[in-house]
Amino acid sequence: MKDKNQFLLFIKKIIIELKSIDALAPVHTAQILTHLRFAEKKIGLLINFNVTKLKEGIKRYVL
Repeated sequence: MKDKNQFLLFIKKIIIELKSIDALAPVHTAQILTHLRFAEKKIGLLINFNVTKLKEGIKRYVL
């Protein structure tokens, strides 16, 4: 599955990864966790805009 759109934000305390894809796959979870480890951040948000309700497309990860 190819990402249509991907945008990664590094904010002072959190990482936000924005996507617009049909469904989140395990590889997307691995990506955000890897970004968190390398950036030495504790909180990450993975947001998929290709959903009917935005609330369903938001996943929060904590290391």
